[in-house]
Amino acid sequence: MKRRVDTVTRRAWIVAALLLGRSAVARAQPASGSFTLGYLGQASKAIGRDPAGPLAILLGRLNELGYVEGRNLRVDARFAEGRPEDLSALARQLVRARPDVITVNSAGIARAVLEHTRSIPVVALTAGELEAEPQVASLRRPGGNLTGMQVHSPELIAKRLQLLSEVVPGLRRVVVLRGVPFTGPGYLLYVKANEAAAARLGIRARYVQFAAVAELEALFAEMAAQHDQALLVWGNPFLNLHRREIAELVLRYRLPVLYDTRPPDMPLPDELMIYAPRMADVVREAALHVDKILRGVKPGDIPIGQARTFELVINLRVARALGVSIPQSLLLRADEVIE
Repeated sequence: MKRRVDTVTRRAWIVAALLLGRSAVARAQPASGSFTLGYLGQASKAIGRDPAGPLAILLGRLNELGYVEGRNLRVDARFAEGRPEDLSALARQLVRARPDVITVNSAGIARAVLEHTRSIPVVALTAGELEAEPQVASLRRPGGNLTGMQVHSPELIAKRLQLLSEVVPGLRRVVVLRGVPFTGPGYLLYVKANEAAAARLGIRARYVQFAAVAELEALFAEMAAQHDQALLVWGNPFLNLHRREIAELVLRYRLPVLYDTRPPDMPLPDELMIYAPRMADVVREAALHVDKILRGVKPGDIPIGQARTFELVINLRVARALGVSIPQSLLLRADEVIE
Protein backbone atom coordinates (compact mmCIF):
# COMPACT_ATOMS: atom_id res chain seq x y z
CA MET A 1 0.00 0.00 0.00
CA LYS A 2 2.86 2.30 0.87
CA ARG A 3 4.38 1.63 -2.57
CA ARG A 4 1.06 2.63 -4.20
CA VAL A 5 0.91 5.92 -2.27
CA ASP A 6 4.52 6.69 -3.24
CA THR A 7 3.75 6.00 -6.91
CA VAL A 8 0.68 8.22 -6.92
CA THR A 9 2.57 10.96 -5.11
CA ARG A 10 5.45 10.70 -7.56
CA ARG A 11 3.06 10.94 -10.52
CA ALA A 12 1.37 13.97 -8.93
CA TRP A 13 4.72 15.70 -8.59
CA ILE A 14 5.58 14.92 -12.22
CA VAL A 15 2.27 16.33 -13.43
CA ALA A 16 2.73 19.43 -11.27
CA ALA A 17 6.26 19.93 -12.59
CA LEU A 18 5.04 19.64 -16.19
CA LEU A 19 2.29 22.15 -15.54
CA LEU A 20 4.74 24.54 -13.91
CA GLY A 21 7.13 24.10 -16.82
CA ARG A 22 4.38 24.88 -19.33
CA SER A 23 3.39 27.90 -17.26
CA ALA A 24 6.97 29.16 -17.25
CA VAL A 25 7.23 28.67 -21.02
CA ALA A 26 3.97 30.52 -21.50
CA ARG A 27 5.21 33.40 -19.40
CA ALA A 28 8.40 33.51 -21.46
CA GLN A 29 6.44 33.90 -24.69
CA PRO A 30 6.36 37.59 -25.60
CA ALA A 31 3.37 39.37 -27.04
CA SER A 32 3.12 38.69 -30.76
CA GLY A 33 4.64 41.25 -33.09
CA SER A 34 7.64 43.56 -33.01
CA PHE A 35 7.93 46.45 -30.55
CA THR A 36 9.91 49.62 -29.95
CA LEU A 37 11.04 50.37 -26.41
CA GLY A 38 11.84 54.01 -25.69
CA TYR A 39 14.27 54.98 -22.94
CA LEU A 40 15.17 58.45 -21.67
CA GLY A 41 18.04 58.89 -19.23
CA GLN A 42 19.92 61.81 -17.76
CA ALA A 43 23.38 60.22 -17.78
CA SER A 44 25.76 59.94 -20.72
CA LYS A 45 25.26 57.27 -23.35
CA ALA A 46 28.35 55.43 -22.08
CA ILE A 47 26.97 55.27 -18.54
CA GLY A 48 23.40 54.64 -19.71
CA ARG A 49 24.49 51.59 -21.71
CA ASP A 50 26.62 50.21 -18.87
CA PRO A 51 26.08 46.43 -18.52
CA ALA A 52 25.18 46.95 -14.85
CA GLY A 53 22.89 49.92 -15.52
CA PRO A 54 19.09 50.13 -15.42
CA LEU A 55 18.65 49.87 -19.18
CA ALA A 56 20.80 46.75 -19.42
CA ILE A 57 19.03 45.18 -16.43
CA LEU A 58 15.67 46.01 -18.01
CA LEU A 59 16.66 44.50 -21.37
CA GLY A 60 18.07 41.42 -19.65
CA ARG A 61 14.80 40.76 -17.86
CA LEU A 62 12.79 41.44 -21.03
CA ASN A 63 15.03 38.97 -22.84
CA GLU A 64 14.05 36.35 -20.25
CA LEU A 65 10.43 37.18 -21.06
CA GLY A 66 11.04 36.58 -24.78
CA TYR A 67 11.82 40.09 -26.06
CA VAL A 68 15.10 40.05 -27.95
CA GLU A 69 16.73 43.27 -29.13
CA GLY A 70 17.29 43.07 -32.86
CA ARG A 71 14.68 40.35 -33.32
CA ASN A 72 11.31 41.44 -31.96
CA LEU A 73 12.44 44.46 -29.95
CA ARG A 74 13.99 47.72 -31.09
CA VAL A 75 15.44 50.10 -28.50
CA ASP A 76 15.30 53.86 -28.99
CA ALA A 77 17.48 55.16 -26.13
CA ARG A 78 18.26 58.85 -25.65
CA PHE A 79 20.56 60.42 -23.08
CA ALA A 80 20.84 63.96 -21.73
CA GLU A 81 24.62 63.62 -21.18
CA GLY A 82 24.30 65.06 -17.67
CA ARG A 83 22.33 68.13 -18.78
CA PRO A 84 18.87 68.10 -17.13
CA GLU A 85 17.90 71.17 -19.16
CA ASP A 86 17.94 68.98 -22.30
CA LEU A 87 15.43 66.43 -21.01
CA SER A 88 12.30 68.19 -22.28
CA ALA A 89 13.62 68.48 -25.84
CA LEU A 90 14.79 64.86 -25.82
CA ALA A 91 11.41 63.75 -24.46
CA ARG A 92 9.63 65.60 -27.25
CA GLN A 93 11.85 63.91 -29.87
CA LEU A 94 11.27 60.49 -28.30
CA VAL A 95 7.48 60.99 -28.22
CA ARG A 96 7.52 61.99 -31.89
CA ALA A 97 9.22 58.67 -32.69
CA ARG A 98 6.09 56.90 -31.31
CA PRO A 99 7.62 53.95 -29.39
CA ASP A 100 5.23 51.41 -27.93
CA VAL A 101 6.33 52.27 -24.39
CA ILE A 102 8.75 54.78 -22.86
CA THR A 103 10.86 53.89 -19.83
CA VAL A 104 12.57 56.37 -17.50
CA ASN A 105 14.54 56.19 -14.25
CA SER A 106 12.77 58.81 -12.16
CA ALA A 107 9.52 60.66 -11.56
CA GLY A 108 11.20 63.87 -12.70
CA ILE A 109 12.14 62.38 -16.08
CA ALA A 110 8.67 60.86 -16.36
CA ARG A 111 7.28 64.35 -15.85
CA ALA A 112 9.39 65.61 -18.78
CA VAL A 113 7.90 62.90 -21.02
CA LEU A 114 4.33 63.47 -19.82
CA GLU A 115 4.60 67.10 -20.92
CA HIS A 116 4.45 65.78 -24.49
CA THR A 117 2.15 62.74 -24.37
CA ARG A 118 -0.95 61.48 -22.61
CA SER A 119 -1.27 58.39 -24.79
CA ILE A 120 2.10 56.60 -24.98
CA PRO A 121 2.57 54.39 -21.89
CA VAL A 122 5.36 55.56 -19.57
CA VAL A 123 7.02 53.17 -17.10
CA ALA A 124 9.20 54.56 -14.30
CA LEU A 125 11.88 52.01 -13.46
CA THR A 126 13.14 53.37 -10.14
CA ALA A 127 11.12 56.48 -9.27
CA GLY A 128 11.42 57.95 -5.82
CA GLU A 129 7.70 58.62 -5.54
CA LEU A 130 4.83 58.40 -8.05
CA GLU A 131 1.60 58.59 -6.07
CA ALA A 132 1.81 62.39 -5.79
CA GLU A 133 2.08 62.86 -9.56
CA PRO A 134 -1.09 64.58 -10.85
CA GLN A 135 -1.59 61.88 -13.51
CA VAL A 136 -1.70 59.12 -10.86
CA ALA A 137 -5.07 58.51 -9.23
CA SER A 138 -3.77 55.87 -6.80
CA LEU A 139 -1.03 53.28 -6.43
CA ARG A 140 -3.52 50.47 -6.98
CA ARG A 141 -4.99 51.97 -10.15
CA PRO A 142 -2.94 54.87 -11.58
CA GLY A 143 -5.56 55.64 -14.21
CA GLY A 144 -3.41 57.55 -16.73
CA ASN A 145 -0.49 56.58 -18.94
CA LEU A 146 2.10 56.44 -16.12
CA THR A 147 2.95 53.40 -14.01
CA GLY A 148 6.08 51.65 -12.78
CA MET A 149 8.05 51.20 -9.57
CA GLN A 150 8.69 53.59 -6.71
CA VAL A 151 11.17 53.36 -3.85
CA HIS A 152 9.83 56.01 -1.44
CA SER A 153 8.14 55.26 1.84
CA PRO A 154 7.96 57.20 5.13
CA GLU A 155 9.35 54.14 6.93
CA LEU A 156 12.51 54.18 4.81
CA ILE A 157 13.13 57.88 5.45
CA ALA A 158 12.71 57.36 9.20
CA LYS A 159 15.05 54.36 9.08
CA ARG A 160 17.83 56.44 7.53
CA LEU A 161 17.66 59.11 10.22
CA GLN A 162 17.70 56.37 12.85
CA LEU A 163 20.85 54.86 11.30
CA LEU A 164 22.59 58.24 11.31
CA SER A 165 21.66 58.76 14.96
CA GLU A 166 23.27 55.41 15.82
CA VAL A 167 26.55 56.51 14.21
CA VAL A 168 26.52 60.08 15.59
CA PRO A 169 25.67 59.99 19.31
CA GLY A 170 23.64 63.02 20.37
CA LEU A 171 22.75 63.86 16.77
CA ARG A 172 20.74 67.09 16.66
CA ARG A 173 21.53 68.82 13.34
CA VAL A 174 21.23 67.09 9.95
CA VAL A 175 21.47 68.64 6.50
CA VAL A 176 19.66 67.01 3.57
CA LEU A 177 21.36 67.39 0.18
CA ARG A 178 19.73 66.89 -3.19
CA GLY A 179 20.46 67.93 -6.75
CA VAL A 180 18.01 69.76 -8.97
CA PRO A 181 15.13 69.42 -9.47
CA PHE A 182 14.42 69.69 -5.74
CA THR A 183 10.73 70.33 -6.21
CA GLY A 184 7.86 68.36 -7.70
CA PRO A 185 4.74 66.70 -6.34
CA GLY A 186 6.67 64.12 -4.32
CA TYR A 187 8.98 66.62 -2.61
CA LEU A 188 6.50 67.58 0.10
CA LEU A 189 5.90 63.91 0.92
CA TYR A 190 9.65 63.38 1.39
CA VAL A 191 9.97 66.45 3.61
CA LYS A 192 6.85 65.62 5.62
CA ALA A 193 8.10 62.10 6.36
CA ASN A 194 11.58 63.36 7.19
CA GLU A 195 10.26 66.11 9.50
CA ALA A 196 8.05 63.63 11.35
CA ALA A 197 10.95 61.24 11.90
CA ALA A 198 13.31 64.06 12.86
CA ALA A 199 10.85 65.38 15.45
CA ARG A 200 10.61 61.95 17.08
CA LEU A 201 14.42 61.79 17.32
CA GLY A 202 14.88 65.38 18.44
CA ILE A 203 16.74 66.33 15.24
CA ARG A 204 16.58 69.56 13.28
CA ALA A 205 16.85 69.06 9.52
CA ARG A 206 17.53 71.68 6.88
CA TYR A 207 17.42 71.18 3.12
CA VAL A 208 19.92 72.37 0.50
CA GLN A 209 20.32 71.73 -3.21
CA PHE A 210 22.78 72.35 -6.00
CA ALA A 211 22.35 72.91 -9.71
CA ALA A 212 26.05 72.69 -10.66
CA VAL A 213 28.97 70.80 -9.17
CA ALA A 214 30.82 74.10 -8.66
CA GLU A 215 28.27 75.00 -5.97
CA LEU A 216 29.17 72.06 -3.73
CA GLU A 217 32.25 73.58 -2.12
CA ALA A 218 30.29 76.58 -0.82
CA LEU A 219 27.49 74.31 0.43
CA PHE A 220 29.90 72.20 2.47
CA ALA A 221 31.58 75.30 3.88
CA GLU A 222 28.12 76.46 4.96
CA MET A 223 27.47 73.08 6.62
CA ALA A 224 30.64 73.54 8.65
CA ALA A 225 29.64 77.11 9.57
CA GLN A 226 26.17 75.91 10.61
CA HIS A 227 27.73 73.15 12.76
CA ASP A 228 25.74 70.47 10.97
CA GLN A 229 26.62 67.09 12.46
CA ALA A 230 25.66 64.75 9.64
CA LEU A 231 24.61 64.67 6.01
CA LEU A 232 21.71 62.79 4.44
CA VAL A 233 21.96 62.56 0.65
CA TRP A 234 18.72 62.15 -1.29
CA GLY A 235 19.85 60.92 -4.68
CA ASN A 236 18.34 61.69 -8.06
CA PRO A 237 19.71 61.23 -11.60
CA PHE A 238 21.49 64.62 -11.54
CA LEU A 239 23.05 64.20 -8.09
CA ASN A 240 24.20 60.67 -8.85
CA LEU A 241 26.47 62.03 -11.57
CA HIS A 242 28.44 63.91 -8.89
CA ARG A 243 28.68 61.40 -6.05
CA ARG A 244 32.47 61.23 -6.29
CA GLU A 245 32.81 64.98 -5.77
CA ILE A 246 30.41 64.78 -2.82
CA ALA A 247 32.39 61.90 -1.31
CA GLU A 248 35.63 63.90 -1.55
CA LEU A 249 34.05 66.89 0.20
CA VAL A 250 32.59 64.64 2.90
CA LEU A 251 36.09 63.40 3.70
CA ARG A 252 37.57 66.88 3.65
CA TYR A 253 34.92 68.30 5.99
CA ARG A 254 34.75 65.10 8.07
CA LEU A 255 30.97 64.91 7.92
CA PRO A 256 29.24 61.54 8.57
CA VAL A 257 26.94 60.78 5.66
CA LEU A 258 24.25 58.33 4.58
CA TYR A 259 23.00 57.92 1.01
CA ASP A 260 19.52 56.76 0.05
CA THR A 261 20.43 55.23 -3.32
CA ARG A 262 23.05 52.93 -4.80
CA PRO A 263 22.95 53.34 -8.59
CA PRO A 264 23.61 49.93 -10.19
CA ASP A 265 25.54 51.47 -13.09
CA MET A 266 28.12 53.35 -11.01
CA PRO A 267 31.25 52.22 -9.14
CA LEU A 268 30.87 52.80 -5.43
CA PRO A 269 32.80 55.91 -4.30
CA ASP A 270 34.20 56.20 -0.78
CA GLU A 271 30.85 56.62 0.97
CA LEU A 272 30.34 55.99 4.68
CA MET A 273 26.86 54.43 4.62
CA ILE A 274 24.16 53.55 2.11
CA TYR A 275 20.72 52.30 3.00
CA ALA A 276 18.89 51.77 -0.25
CA PRO A 277 16.55 49.54 -2.21
CA ARG A 278 18.26 46.94 -4.37
CA MET A 279 17.81 48.81 -7.63
CA ALA A 280 18.45 45.79 -9.85
CA ASP A 281 15.49 44.02 -8.20
CA VAL A 282 13.32 47.10 -8.68
CA VAL A 283 14.19 47.39 -12.37
CA ARG A 284 13.55 43.69 -12.98
CA GLU A 285 10.10 44.07 -11.48
CA ALA A 286 9.47 47.16 -13.61
CA ALA A 287 10.16 44.97 -16.67
CA LEU A 288 6.98 43.06 -15.82
CA HIS A 289 5.05 46.33 -16.20
CA VAL A 290 6.56 46.76 -19.67
CA ASP A 291 5.65 43.19 -20.59
CA LYS A 292 2.03 43.69 -19.53
CA ILE A 293 1.77 46.88 -21.58
CA LEU A 294 3.18 45.18 -24.68
CA ARG A 295 0.56 42.47 -24.16
CA GLY A 296 -2.18 45.10 -24.30
CA VAL A 297 -2.82 45.98 -20.66
CA LYS A 298 -3.45 49.70 -20.12
CA PRO A 299 -0.80 51.37 -17.94
CA GLY A 300 -3.55 52.96 -15.87
CA ASP A 301 -4.72 49.48 -14.85
CA ILE A 302 -1.27 48.30 -13.69
CA PRO A 303 -0.64 48.95 -9.96
CA ILE A 304 2.48 50.93 -9.13
CA GLY A 305 4.96 48.63 -7.41
CA GLN A 306 7.02 49.26 -4.28
CA ALA A 307 10.63 48.27 -3.58
CA ARG A 308 10.76 45.17 -1.39
CA THR A 309 14.47 44.36 -1.01
CA PHE A 310 17.04 46.66 0.62
CA GLU A 311 20.72 46.76 1.50
CA LEU A 312 22.83 48.45 4.15
CA VAL A 313 26.42 49.14 3.09
CA ILE A 314 29.04 50.41 5.55
CA ASN A 315 32.57 51.52 4.60
CA LEU A 316 34.91 51.12 7.58
CA ARG A 317 37.80 52.76 5.71
CA VAL A 318 35.74 55.95 5.39
CA ALA A 319 34.60 55.63 9.01
CA ARG A 320 38.22 55.64 10.15
CA ALA A 321 39.02 58.65 7.95
CA LEU A 322 36.06 60.53 9.44
CA GLY A 323 36.85 59.49 13.00
CA VAL A 324 33.50 57.74 13.25
CA SER A 325 32.97 54.64 15.37
CA ILE A 326 30.44 52.20 13.89
CA PRO A 327 28.59 50.26 16.61
CA GLN A 328 29.04 46.50 16.44
CA SER A 329 25.27 46.08 16.51
CA LEU A 330 25.06 48.09 13.28
CA LEU A 331 27.86 46.14 11.59
CA LEU A 332 26.03 42.89 12.33
CA ARG A 333 22.96 44.23 10.49
CA ALA A 334 24.93 45.36 7.44
CA ASP A 335 24.59 43.48 4.15
CA GLU A 336 28.03 44.63 3.02
CA VAL A 337 30.98 45.90 5.05
CA ILE A 338 33.89 47.43 3.16
CA GLU A 339 37.13 47.13 5.09
